[in-house]
Amino acid sequence: MGTFKIEGGAPLKGDVVPQGAKNEALQVLNTVLLTSEKVTITNIPDIIDVNKLITLLSNLGVKIQKLAHGSYTFQADEVNLAYLESDAFKKEGAGLRGSIMIVGPLLARFGKGYIPKPGGDKIGRRRLDTHFEGFINLGAKFRYNEEEHFYGVEAERLKGAYMLLDEASVTGTANIVMAAVLAEGKTTIYNAACEPYLQQLCKMLNSMGAKITGVGSNLLEIEGVETLGGCEHRILPDMIEIGSWIGLAAMTRSEITIKDVSWENLGVIPNVFRKLGITLERRGDDIYIPAHKDGYEIQSYIDGSILTIADAPWPGFTPDLLSIVLVVATQARGSVLIHQKMFESRLFFVDRLIDMGAQIILCDPHRATVIGLDFKSQLKGILMSSPDIRAGISMLIAALSAKGTSTIQNSDQIDRGYERIDERLRALGAKITRLD
Repeated sequence: MGTFKIEGGAPLKGDVVPQGAKNEALQVLNTVLLTSEKVTITNIPDIIDVNKLITLLSNLGVKIQKLAHGSYTFQADEVNLAYLESDAFKKEGAGLRGSIMIVGPLLARFGKGYIPKPGGDKIGRRRLDTHFEGFINLGAKFRYNEEEHFYGVEAERLKGAYMLLDEASVTGTANIVMAAVLAEGKTTIYNAACEPYLQQLCKMLNSMGAKITGVGSNLLEIEGVETLGGCEHRILPDMIEIGSWIGLAAMTRSEITIKDVSWENLGVIPNVFRKLGITLERRGDDIYIPAHKDGYEIQSYIDGSILTIADAPWPGFTPDLLSIVLVVATQARGSVLIHQKMFESRLFFVDRLIDMGAQIILCDPHRATVIGLDFKSQLKGILMSSPDIRAGISMLIAALSAKGTSTIQNSDQIDRGYERIDERLRALGAKITRLD
């Protein structure tokens, strides 16, 4: 278990380049299983979760060659399906939430896909019904070994179908799309997720020869094809990391420029931070955040009522940034209600922020009211432990703004989603040490 030691209170300065998007990588890497031809993917983030998936693909028999940092070729021309029923796969697959998305490609190309109950963040219930109901709609037979928590789907040939998803699940939509591209006939998916990373997946599949229309909307139509070919694909910058850097800059009152952010794929993220009073400047495709020497003030609604920031399916605000918004609000002028609708355990980390001196009322598992301190009372460093990726980075932001020394245990959780975060922070002037 890793540990970060942080000396807080120092302003930072400089440029930072965001990593490739974790959530896109965990989708598009699985497309390599849909073809026997070579696939090249660049801007892959060097983080624990993505590296676990690359290892899993290698163990499945995918030939992988590293071309440069973040650039790989993949060729799945000799897939070892026997590995899917091995004890090693049951252990490795269970350690990664993104492993669920190998099922759709395997089912489409080889007629069967298995997965142990996936692991990942302990942020609340994350059901898999959408994935498997989609496969069943396409004609697959589902089975579940309750003793081993092992899921399986099998089909001689998938057939296109109309389906209305009961939730706009990003990973569920991705999995169904990857299965449907090789199904016989037409598949229509209504209430589909339409996040930029899902759009990227669809564009990549189309470049491989798939026929997907409606990309960017919640109504996808897919004409199945016999085979897919190889392609080259570049992963977008990570919008969650970009939001984290914005929050870090404001909270530490630092002057930071975030380079090459792909503005057109950020949606409402910049405006949500502006509602917290944070100044953002668009400079080409960069985001410039000046040092907020005079702090930042939370806006209220037109009628004067308290601002509420809640998560919602795209193009709404992503739930992965609510933890960052919450910690940034602790030093704002004014108050805000944070409403985390999707996950019932994600706000429990606020206890640690309260121990640091923040004024937060946890109303229930889904809602917290933050009363900003306006930098008149500085947070103080404490010992804490990261429960998940986003809470971990929020604690790290709080520690960098705090007075004194903070220690964050279980920092491996942060490494699951943020590439070399300690090195990149030190390049900006942060006093952070990794203790192993």
